[in-house]
Amino acid sequence: MNAPDQFRPPVAVKTRPHAIVIGSGFGGLAAAVRLGARGYRVTVLEKLDAPGGRAYVYRQDGFTFDAGPTIVTAPFLFEELWELCGRRLADDVELRAVSPFYRIRFANGEVFDYTGDPAAMRAEIAKFSPDDVAGYERFMQASEAIFKVGFEQLGHVPFDSIMDMVKVVPDLMKLASYRTVHGLVSQYIKDERLRTVLSFHPLLVGGNPFTTTSVYCLIAFLERRWGVHFAMGGTGRLVTGLVDLIEGQGSVVRCNAEVAQITLDGQRATGVQLVTGERLAADVVVSNADAAWTYRHLLPKSAKRRWSDGKLARARYSMGLFVWYFGTKRQYPDVEHHTILLGPRYKELLEDIFDRKVLADDFSLYLHRPTATDPSLAPDGCDAFYVLSPVPHLESGTNWAVEAERYRRSVEKLLSATLLPGLEGEIVSSRMLTPQDFQDRLNSVNGAAFSLEPILMQSAWFRPHNRSEDIENLFLVGAGTHPGAGLPGVLSSARVLDAVVPNPDTFAHALA
Repeated sequence: MNAPDQFRPPVAVKTRPHAIVIGSGFGGLAAAVRLGARGYRVTVLEKLDAPGGRAYVYRQDGFTFDAGPTIVTAPFLFEELWELCGRRLADDVELRAVSPFYRIRFANGEVFDYTGDPAAMRAEIAKFSPDDVAGYERFMQASEAIFKVGFEQLGHVPFDSIMDMVKVVPDLMKLASYRTVHGLVSQYIKDERLRTVLSFHPLLVGGNPFTTTSVYCLIAFLERRWGVHFAMGGTGRLVTGLVDLIEGQGSVVRCNAEVAQITLDGQRATGVQLVTGERLAADVVVSNADAAWTYRHLLPKSAKRRWSDGKLARARYSMGLFVWYFGTKRQYPDVEHHTILLGPRYKELLEDIFDRKVLADDFSLYLHRPTATDPSLAPDGCDAFYVLSPVPHLESGTNWAVEAERYRRSVEKLLSATLLPGLEGEIVSSRMLTPQDFQDRLNSVNGAAFSLEPILMQSAWFRPHNRSEDIENLFLVGAGTHPGAGLPGVLSSARVLDAVVPNPDTFAHALA
């Protein structure tokens, strides 16, 4: 697990300033690598029995199930982390391009294959609405323009000051960031089915396409530029690789180590206390825990100024997720790696989820079949799946202990009637994850799967800052801080630390 000797820290580990990272999701692991490369001694503390956070891996009955993220869309962000350790990502993890990116199936059986090939996309658009081909080209030009500002210029920089926000307002106004994703798509596309195809991306990061700022339209160009990839062996291979990098730097990842509170000296973070009572001192604390959980549960009320319990209670949170992992004793070769099954309603269903917070009888689904790309994730002749349904978070009052199995059966029935015939008799492995699990297992406020909802007034400066506004030497990474959820977002949040975390030599006492 250790790196070659030439990549080990040049000084004794215990003489280096100490950084504690709370949580081992991708944001936390990336932060640990970056801090280690700058000379910090890092301890990553993970509540669960294995690293990964939302990217935890379940192994049962011969199947490997990635618990969470499955789509890698900006590989260079991982490549940078390996390069910081003098290594190559490709030597440890194979990222394989997936095409189509997504197969989108409408409730009436129509299918749209979403790819990164411009000519193929124009042909798919023309199948549904020839008159929208030119509009699609203009939309992609708009997506590229938003990408160049929203991702390339702003995605890895801090928004510490309101003036940082003021400076970018002209660009954001020029790019119509005041519109929603669906609203901007609708400026270019007339066919409602195609509006759905080109506006669903915010759901991948916890947003409602009808309320999420159109800055997230950049995802369309981001995917075209770098493609959609899958880590062979499962997303967990990336987690294992990052842990390997961290240990190679002389740092530590501790599992079964839940943080109860961040310790303070006045308004300055000094370390953490675990639920066991153990206290660990640190010069720097980085929280990869849910941002709202960090402020609500890990800090005393007296220390909170901007992110008070009241403000957090009034904030808008992303939807929850119902996830069913299952393995089948047969294969379904006609099912693509990524499939989106749209239900009979689109906007109305999203209103049920985000606004009315009602668990509806109908649903739209994301079906993941990783064995389409990597058969090793299931026993011979079998398939591994997970199916994900956006649902209201826990403010809906849904009792998932009662509802989960009923909901699972409804999902199973639909899949059996559409993509996976005879599914009921083919299942040999099964487990579920509900919003209640997101809250209890992953410490996510309201069981929200992606922390704060990515509306305009909860983005950039309006989001919890990467450098805590309230506590000195406390920093945040992950979905709930800038720039937001999704693998590119959480990895970029760790890049922001390069600009805001002090250099190790700032802490002269640690080197004495």
